[in-house]
Amino acid sequence: MQSLGASEKFLFNDEIEWEVVGEGIKRKIMAYDDKIMLVNVHFEKGGIGVLHEHYHSQVTYVASGKFEVTIDNVTKTLKGGDSFYIPPHAIHGVVCLESGLLTDVFSPIREDFLKK
Repeated sequence: MQSLGASEKFLFNDEIEWEVVGEGIKRKIMAYDDKIMLVNVHFEKGGIGVLHEHYHSQVTYVASGKFEVTIDNVTKTLKGGDSFYIPPHAIHGVVCLESGLLTDVFSPIREDFLKK
């Protein structure tokens, strides 16, 4: 894999612009290098992160809100303070039940998030 570099060492939330990625969904890439990436994703109530899979390991912290989370055909309701792990290639998605923020960590980096 070709190196995509790294983010600055210090990043300030107010200086990072939201990127609209779907209806009622926007994200901020907070920090990264080739091995790891931190991303905040804000969902409005009713926003859907459609079922998908990728080769990256993912852990997600539910910073706020309430979400219906599906991983490999198992669905649970999670709220602020909860978290979940998605193994590589596991089919997963979310439905936002109450407006909120998910903080995702990916390893390796989600290069598709950086390519424009």
